[in-house]
Amino acid sequence: MKGVGPARAAVLAEHGLTTVYDLLQYYPRHYLDRTSVTPIRNLKINASATIIGQVRAHGMLFGKKKRYEVMLEDPTGAIMLLFFGGLRFWEKTFKKGQVYAATGLVGYFLGLQMVHPDLERLDDESDKMVHAGRIIPVYPQRSELTKVGLTSKGIRKLTTQIFGMLSETIPDPLPPAELSRCKLPGLHASVTHIHYPETREQIEQSRRRLAFDELLQLQYYVFRSKGAKDVIVKGHSYAEPGALVRRFGKEIPFVLTDEQKIALREIVADLRQPRPMSRLLHGEVGSGKTVVAVTAAVVAAENNLQCAFMAPTEILAEQHYRTWHDRLANVGVESGLLLSKLRPKQKTAVAEACARGDISILFGTHALIYDYVQFARLGLVVIDEQHRFGVEQRGKLYAKGDSPDLLIMTATPIPRTLALTLYGDLSISTIAGLPPGRLPIRTVWRTADTRDKIYQFVEDEIKAGGQAYIVYPLIDKTENQELESVEEAFEQLSQGRFKSYRLGLIHGRLAADKRDATLEQFRDKKIDILLSTTVVEVGIDNPNATIMLIEHAERFGLAQLHQLRGRVGRGPRKSTVVAVAHPPLSELAEQRLEFFAAHFNGFEIAEADLMLRGPGEVYGIRQAGLPELRAANFATDKDLLDSARGVVEKLFSTGTLDGAYKNLVNYLETTAQGRDVHLGGG
Repeated sequence: MKGVGPARAAVLAEHGLTTVYDLLQYYPRHYLDRTSVTPIRNLKINASATIIGQVRAHGMLFGKKKRYEVMLEDPTGAIMLLFFGGLRFWEKTFKKGQVYAATGLVGYFLGLQMVHPDLERLDDESDKMVHAGRIIPVYPQRSELTKVGLTSKGIRKLTTQIFGMLSETIPDPLPPAELSRCKLPGLHASVTHIHYPETREQIEQSRRRLAFDELLQLQYYVFRSKGAKDVIVKGHSYAEPGALVRRFGKEIPFVLTDEQKIALREIVADLRQPRPMSRLLHGEVGSGKTVVAVTAAVVAAENNLQCAFMAPTEILAEQHYRTWHDRLANVGVESGLLLSKLRPKQKTAVAEACARGDISILFGTHALIYDYVQFARLGLVVIDEQHRFGVEQRGKLYAKGDSPDLLIMTATPIPRTLALTLYGDLSISTIAGLPPGRLPIRTVWRTADTRDKIYQFVEDEIKAGGQAYIVYPLIDKTENQELESVEEAFEQLSQGRFKSYRLGLIHGRLAADKRDATLEQFRDKKIDILLSTTVVEVGIDNPNATIMLIEHAERFGLAQLHQLRGRVGRGPRKSTVVAVAHPPLSELAEQRLEFFAAHFNGFEIAEADLMLRGPGEVYGIRQAGLPELRAANFATDKDLLDSARGVVEKLFSTGTLDGAYKNLVNYLETTAQGRDVHLGGG
C-alpha cells in the first residue's frame, strides 16, 4: 500500500495489522458528524461530549502538578484541554490556529476543562466534511502508531485508499438463509459502512453484523473444543468415595453448605466418567471453593492418584498448604509445597518425592510447570484463579499427566451468558452463597475531599485492634500524572499522617520474596496499614483486617472492586470498605460506585459490570487465545449470541450440510486453526 513503508509496516504488525483485511477490521472508535458536535456553551459538567474548536493559546503550566494546557475556542465559548502525561509530545503537537475535534469528559475547575481528551486534528478538507454533514470515522489512538504518523487521520488515509482500490467484493461466509433469518446486512456492505457510513443507522446495522461474526467464531471454538475433549478416554478411574474421604470430612472445621455439597457431588460424578473431567468451579470471594477442591484432591488420593494444585501467588499457595497440610496428614494423605523461593535442595527434595509418588497433593505456583517436576501418576489438576495463568502455563501442567481431570476455579463470578460463551466446553459448578457466620461488609463511597475524616476512621479502627488496607491504582507517578501512586503515598503517609503507625508497602514490581515477607508481617499483625496496588485482590486471608480504602475507585470496574472487598470481612469483627473517588466523575462512574455500595451479590455485580464495561480481560479472553471483541458486546448482544449458537449447533449436528453451510464450516475451521485457541485451560 502507498504510504506504508518498512517502519509503518513494522508498527502495524506489532498491533496485529499485517494485511489489508486486518486494517479493515480495525474499526473506528467513534464518529464525527454535525449532529454529534456540541457547541461549547451547551456543554454539561460530568458528561462526555465532542467539540470542535480552534487553538487560541497553549503552553506548559507549573504547579502542584506540571501540565500542558490548550485553550480551544468555538464561536460560542472556550474550554481548556489538560494533559499531564507525554508533555514533550504535546508541546510539539499544537500550533495556534489549528482546528481540533476533542472528545472527552467535561469537568469544571475555574472554567470548563477536559483532561486527556481524544483528539482529531481537522484539516480544511475534513473540517468541511464535518460541517457538511459527512460522518468521519475516528480510529483508536495508539502512541506507537501516532509516532509513525498513523494518527486517526493517517489510518483514514489508508482505509480510504483501500476502498478506492478494492475491485472485488469481500466474500461472505454466512449462508443467505442465515442473513435473512437474523436480519443482517451482507459482509461487504457492513465492512464498508462501519468505516464510512452514510447514516447513523448504518453504523449500528454494520456493527451488529460484525458482532454476529465475532460471536459465531467464539461459539465455533467452544463446540470444536468440546468435541475434541469428548473423544478422549482417560487411563485412570475412580471408585465411589470411601472411608478416607469420610475421615477427611471430619477434619474440616466447619459444616459444608448445601451449595458446597452439590458442587462436590457434581465433581465426583464427573471424575467417575470415562472421559477426563473439565469443570469450572466459580463463586463468591470467600464462598468456600478451596475446601471443595481439596476434598476432590482427597478423592484422587484415595484412588492412588496425585493432584497438582496451582495457585497464582506464592502467598496463596503457601496459605493453602498451611491450612490443609496437617488435616491431610491426619488422614494419611501426604501433601507438599513447591515455590520458586525455596532453596535448590528443598526444591529437589520435593520434586523427587513427587516423582516417586510419595506426595499425593502438591501445592505450588507456576513452579509446578518446570521440567524438573514430574508426577508418578497425575490424575487431577486444580488451577486456582485460572485467568491469571497463560495458555502455555496451563498446558504444560496438564501435559504432566496422561489426560488428567481438570478443575479450574475462579472467585470472579461469571454471568451465565458469558460462561456459556467462554466456558461452553466445560461443565460448570456454582457456589453462589457465603458460608454462615460471615458478616456483611459495610460499603460506602466518598470523594477525596473528605479524606481527613476517612483517615480518622482508619486510626480509630487500628486503635480498636484492627488493620487496614489502602489500595492505589498505580505503582509510581511515571505511569500517569493524574492518579495517586502507592510509592508516593507510602512516602507521604509514613512521614506524615500515619507516622506513628507501622506501614507496609507491596506492589507487582517488588521481588516475590519481599512481597511475601511483607504480607506475612501483615498477617502476623506486625503491620498496621498495608499500602498496595491491586496485587492484594487475590491470595490474602487476614481475618484481623477490618477496613479497606480504595483510592481512585472510579477507575476500577465493579468486578475488581468486589474482588478487593473480599479481602476484608473474614473475621469476627464488622468490616468497612470506603471507595474514594477523585472528581470530576462521569455519570457512568457515579452509577458504578452507587451500585458497588448497594450490592453485595457477586453475580449481580458481574452482570452489571458486563453491562457497564464489557468483558475486557477480566475473564481471560485474550489468554484463552480468543480474538479480541471489536464489535460485539456480551451485555447488549444477547440476541446475536443466541442466534450464533443456533447456527453453530446446526453445523455440529449429524445431518448432512448443503454447500453454503459447508463453506461456512471451512471458513470457521480455517480461522480456528490460525489461532492457538484453548478454552478453559485444558
